[in-house]
Amino acid sequence: MKMAFLFYCFIILCCVDHRATLEDDQGVPLIAKYFNTKGRYEEVNPHLRRDALAVNRSVLQPPSPQCREIHLTAIVRHGTRYPTARNVKEMQQLHSVVLNNSTGESSRLREILSQWTMWYTEDMDGRLVQKGVEDLKHLAVRLSKLFPSLVSEEKLRGGLIRFMSSSKHRCVNSTLSFKEGLTEMWHTLMGFVPADVEFGHEVNDALMRFFDQCTRFVQEVDGNRSAVIEVQKFKQGPEIVRVREKIAERLGVPSSFITHDLAEAAFLLCSYEFAVKAVNSPWCQLFDEEDAKVMEYASDLREFWKRGYGHAINSRSSCILFHDLFRRLEKAASENKSRRQVSEAVTVQIGHADTLLPLLTLLGFFKDTAPLTSTNFASQTQRSFRTSHMMPYAANFLLVLYDCGEGGIRLQPLLNEKPLTFPGLTDQQASIPLYEDVRQHYRDLLNGCFCEMLRTHFENN
Repeated sequence: MKMAFLFYCFIILCCVDHRATLEDDQGVPLIAKYFNTKGRYEEVNPHLRRDALAVNRSVLQPPSPQCREIHLTAIVRHGTRYPTARNVKEMQQLHSVVLNNSTGESSRLREILSQWTMWYTEDMDGRLVQKGVEDLKHLAVRLSKLFPSLVSEEKLRGGLIRFMSSSKHRCVNSTLSFKEGLTEMWHTLMGFVPADVEFGHEVNDALMRFFDQCTRFVQEVDGNRSAVIEVQKFKQGPEIVRVREKIAERLGVPSSFITHDLAEAAFLLCSYEFAVKAVNSPWCQLFDEEDAKVMEYASDLREFWKRGYGHAINSRSSCILFHDLFRRLEKAASENKSRRQVSEAVTVQIGHADTLLPLLTLLGFFKDTAPLTSTNFASQTQRSFRTSHMMPYAANFLLVLYDCGEGGIRLQPLLNEKPLTFPGLTDQQASIPLYEDVRQHYRDLLNGCFCEMLRTHFENN
């Protein structure tokens, strides 16, 4: 009897320990770091879990005390959003499969069936959620803390801060949220809201949704299934098959019912429940860490071949944004050199993951020695091209231009408020190199980077 009691206690402890391993001490699912472009910004910057307005000044220092920032460009992804209508359909299909075909008795299944309700609807279709509003409001405050001489009420009143957005509602609302974050902060600090200040924004899909307007990219990659053949091969490969079989077993449904799309829907349900509602849902229990790594790789593979290094046109589609960026930097450097006020101190451009990834690829960031393929999952565990780290909700690529006096004009790149190093630059201050060295490094792109729409843009302006 005593042995039976001890054995029972052992089983209970094991179960408790197993559930404890599914999340950390803050209730964050341990697989949250593998959520790709559906991950929270806080998983990239964990210190924000404690204080959403905290800035890490230890890693964000100017090149020297003599340097002063003269311009900031922030290219920002929209905040946390609902799933798209297509994703919702797949989630609903998965839920229906579980409800109508399950024969299992697992605790995970019972929890899903008894406690979880399908609340996503197709009309949500990628709209910004409240967490997304907070993402952008908090980012605005942090940038004002990091660059107080640029992101300031004075610069706003002087018309020196420019806002631009994609036409998508989640981007427009993210832009409004960013501006709201600034006005709320200034109201708190100074006791007023600058309502009398021109605070508009420009909608510009040519820049922020260039991927829709580059004909060659649309034809050769976006609308061409053969361009992502490696993704299709991986979906049929042994790694994904094992994940699908494990999900089917845990749900108690026939393995043939769990396609890759439904396995992805389960992973999305886990990630959206956490991103939108901060809930570690029972759907997360369908995946262990190895499963999550496989699902992450499948998503990275798709991004690599559709937006990243898989095809040259992917990055070339961003040429218009690249030229827009460097024209602005050049203008700011020239105005500063001639001792004039920089006419555009801050530019905030809000778009999509699909806006940022091709641009970062064009600039050469996060390039691995070997391409991502359907057969090299095992050798890519330490890859640089990892969207979970690069592209969470509210991801941001910052370029800060400094006047360092005799040290010259310097340019600092940051991703998600962390310094980057321009690839290919060997200067001892490569993380904040001379602006002229950066221009020289990208001179071929500055002289000959274009897509069809870029040529049209120059002919019309």
